[in-house]
Amino acid sequence: MRKAFALAFDFEEANRMTFYNLYTRVGSYFENSELASKGLPEGRELEILEEVREEVPAEVFTKEWKNPVNATPEEFRKNMREASRLLDEAGWKLQQETAKDDECGFFCGLMRTVGLSSARKENVRRNDQGEILAVEFLLNAPTFERVVLPYVQHLRKLGIKASVRIVDSAQYSRRTDAFDYDIIIDSFPQSESPGNEQRDFWGSAAADREGSRNTAGIKNPAIDKLIDKVVFATSREELVAATNALDRVLLWNFYVAPHWHYPYERIVTWDIFGRPEKLPSQSSGLTQVWWIDPQKQKALEAARDK
Repeated sequence: MRKAFALAFDFEEANRMTFYNLYTRVGSYFENSELASKGLPEGRELEILEEVREEVPAEVFTKEWKNPVNATPEEFRKNMREASRLLDEAGWKLQQETAKDDECGFFCGLMRTVGLSSARKENVRRNDQGEILAVEFLLNAPTFERVVLPYVQHLRKLGIKASVRIVDSAQYSRRTDAFDYDIIIDSFPQSESPGNEQRDFWGSAAADREGSRNTAGIKNPAIDKLIDKVVFATSREELVAATNALDRVLLWNFYVAPHWHYPYERIVTWDIFGRPEKLPSQSSGLTQVWWIDPQKQKALEAARDK
């Protein structure tokens, strides 16, 4: 089911329509570092993963994890078909039902006004117990509505009754601390030397501890073992291998639908800087000096006086 939700998120559409194609999608929990898993596991990473082989998805050993890509409408339809198949496989069968008046909104009101039936059919998914597959996105501000609302529409096409609820910051904090939500937007800042904080992010003991950072509610013995490998690594090489293994298993469990990042630093300066013809020795702290070009400074001052 989690994979189905990941397939239904069209990052390329959001990047094109909202972000002017400026962003790159996150492909790792340790993005843009040597800690991110790449290719297929080998060497020490493979040895670590062999210890939990029976507890992790088989794809961990056979496929490189990649985000679904929706570069064309055809690719998106293919991903949506796969998402629908996965939901069927998970026991959530698609049914067509008559929508209630309060779910029809303007459409039903207009139909009643002109004297026509206001009944409207909609696709929903139910399990064998008759429960409807419904999810709510919890937000603390309208900022992410422009990303979440198109996602909601895609989920509804799959028969998932998705909705958005915006609450104030105090209520949001209370609900997230108590894990009172279906889906939220979250981030997990990492350092170049991960350690004990991984237990708070992904450890089973943190899943039910109010206020922890394990917002996905992960309770996975294999991940607990891999976290220990990270925490108790005795060398940089061992740390990198263990973190690669942890990253790979987290990704293949589809705990999140990855968002995006900007791979560069944005810096805005006045055009008054340059480099002298003869540089001093490194001992002068060259890397901490901004060299002002007198000619550029005069040109800037003249332009600002106009």
